[in-house]
Amino acid sequence: MTSRAAGGQLLRLAINGYGRIGRSVLRALYESQLTDRLRVVAINEPAEIHRMAHLTRYDSTHGRFPGQVEVNGGQLQINNDSIATHHFEQVEELDWATPGVDLVLECSGSFSSRSEAERHLARGAGAVLFSQPAAADVDATVVYGYNHRQILATHRILSAASCSTNAVVPVIDAIERAFGVEHGVITTIHSAMNDQPVIDAYHHTDLRKTRSAMHSIIPIETGLARGIDRVMPALAGRFQAQAMRVPTMNVSVIDLSIVLCCDVNEAAVNAALLSASQDGYCGVLGYTEEPLASCDFNHDQHSAIVDASQTRVAGKRLAKILVWFDNEWGYANRMLDVAAYCQSVGVGG
Repeated sequence: MTSRAAGGQLLRLAINGYGRIGRSVLRALYESQLTDRLRVVAINEPAEIHRMAHLTRYDSTHGRFPGQVEVNGGQLQINNDSIATHHFEQVEELDWATPGVDLVLECSGSFSSRSEAERHLARGAGAVLFSQPAAADVDATVVYGYNHRQILATHRILSAASCSTNAVVPVIDAIERAFGVEHGVITTIHSAMNDQPVIDAYHHTDLRKTRSAMHSIIPIETGLARGIDRVMPALAGRFQAQAMRVPTMNVSVIDLSIVLCCDVNEAAVNAALLSASQDGYCGVLGYTEEPLASCDFNHDQHSAIVDASQTRVAGKRLAKILVWFDNEWGYANRMLDVAAYCQSVGVGG
């Protein structure tokens, strides 16, 4: 077993749950410049390894894997890297100590509590990063670009928040810094997800989620406002949120309405957002004035892209902003950014 990551050492990752986000994280790593800092050494996924390999090679949303994917002696072989592959249902069956796992990327979607994360720690992992919002008692809920510098070497249980939180927080922060925010309403228009059936089925206790994902625009419950309160406590209670699922495979959009503290016009709002995309949120927040549609943002690694052509202002203080985001690829890249920052400060040591 190698030593734990500390500062400049390689951070050894495990992925628990190799679904849409788990596979996107692995694919994004091999398309990134982070392979000299991060390495996936183990994956736990109940599905058989030949199905894991197939869905790594071929992806209906993100295309073919840009490298070699093989199965070799029960391991997943990605280019020249061998990844130990496990198929356990229970965390207690795992051994993260032998491969020296510094950070588990908890992508199963099944866990969100501190006690559940501690089960990974008990199996030898150095730290855990949830790929979803987690309970309030985790060490930190991180939106990369906004508060990731709050991560400490002593942290062991982290959450990367949600894809929607990562998309909207940089925009709210930029607008708050420029003009001040009174209050706002967020509508997330999100692509269909695997907690919805293709045809009507007894799929969920939420009756709307029993309806076909491909036939309707479906309102759903969202905890986005609570997530903003947690990440941005100075704005606690100022936002409400609602969400809809729409019959597309990928790429979502946020319709953000904010009442500001001073008079503005559309040009001023766009100028503030453009400045943020070029400065403090460079690489995290994108900006476009082109007449684009959702498919044009597929495989875009930004957390969010402001569509400046859709900015509107009413009554001088009510601003309406449209923000696109690839809810899979952008979020997977932010998880890697958080992991890389963990590596830089010695989390998992």
